[in-house]
Amino acid sequence: MRVGTTRRRGVAALSSALAGALALTLALSGCSADAHVDIDAPAQVDGAFPDDITQQLQDAVAQAMTATGSSGAIVGVWAPWSGSLVSGFGTESFGSEDAVTTDMEFRAGRITRPMICDVLFQLAAEKVVALDDPVTDYVSGAPDLADVTLQQLCDGTSGIGAYSDQLSALFFANPARVWNPMELASYGLGEPRTTAPGASYRDSDAGYVLLGLALERATNTSAADLLRQYVFDPLDLNATSLPTGAPAKASATGPVLNGHHSTADAAGVMNCTEPLDITTLSASSGFTDSGVVSTIDDLGRYAQALATGALAPSGSKRFDAPIAIDPAAPSWYATKGGAVIAGTLVGQFGSVPGYATAAFSDPTTGLTVAVVLNNSGSGGGPATNLAWELAALASKAPAADGAAAPEAGLPWTAQQYHDEIAARAICAAPAQ
Repeated sequence: MRVGTTRRRGVAALSSALAGALALTLALSGCSADAHVDIDAPAQVDGAFPDDITQQLQDAVAQAMTATGSSGAIVGVWAPWSGSLVSGFGTESFGSEDAVTTDMEFRAGRITRPMICDVLFQLAAEKVVALDDPVTDYVSGAPDLADVTLQQLCDGTSGIGAYSDQLSALFFANPARVWNPMELASYGLGEPRTTAPGASYRDSDAGYVLLGLALERATNTSAADLLRQYVFDPLDLNATSLPTGAPAKASATGPVLNGHHSTADAAGVMNCTEPLDITTLSASSGFTDSGVVSTIDDLGRYAQALATGALAPSGSKRFDAPIAIDPAAPSWYATKGGAVIAGTLVGQFGSVPGYATAAFSDPTTGLTVAVVLNNSGSGGGPATNLAWELAALASKAPAADGAAAPEAGLPWTAQQYHDEIAARAICAAPAQ
């Protein structure tokens, strides 16, 4: 089923003006006969991977933790035909005896991006907004955005710059500061525009913040409520939310994976044993670009929903004509609709203060990986590399009794990304 179908059918006989008003009211109040959305993915076999595959997966996580200076990690790997591994690794912080568990919440980072795009496409299907609406229809104070559309914000083709590199020092120096979304966006808007809207991809956290603002103003509803009504509730992501701006840990009620960030000393040596504790942070620094918090099971389920188009309105062409992220990148690496498309995998990755995350899924085979490392000192690259290494390892897992392994593979090997993590390590393995 698709969210909004029943609602739209129920008002079709009304006059167009009344229908629009009623559809908007019902959509934003969450009044649906059945808001639950099923994910059309292969059924997961019960049980763990074979011992040799499990050991390879665990070894890969251990290497990534050492390379990034992470005291803890949480990983989910699901190969429907073979088995699964969902496990916490390490401890909440160095010197702590508190083991990491799989129910811990953490900041999901840029996996927020496709989530806010989910909201956009559903609101467009309900005719609350149009994908080609100019941003200036909803966000005032930036007249030079008149040629930028809502879909271009989602696709990353607006030409707008980013704010995170400019503000990262402030995020770490004052993590409790509450940021106004328009203030964040202004730093990206102030960057020179080198391409016309729609011409090419440019990473822009400011663009996703503006998209969240535009959807808030189009609906008179907070981004947190929009995400809950259109993404979290339909997918039963019960541990996922967009927190308020108040400084806090990732969860006020459940267990939390502590977040850290290693920094270099005057000699350029990274502090890998006593990193900065950045567990308490205002989610306003990420807002609808990277502010969502979640758990590993929820991220795995969301990755499957994203890849299979579970939330996509009928006829959606969200991932058609993927856009090259970088002309020098492999042809299998692209983006569209707020997601990264890597070979057959669809997902997203990145880092926020304290955490590096990645979540990807194959819409055909159901192969799904979700990872979080609790040190953001080396950015989001190692989490992505780990996710792709784990995916390559799991893709080779043999079929369980009564199941059949898929024939299609990935356009990389596990060793490639194992070596990449080692090459970009900011912390060395302890001497034996």
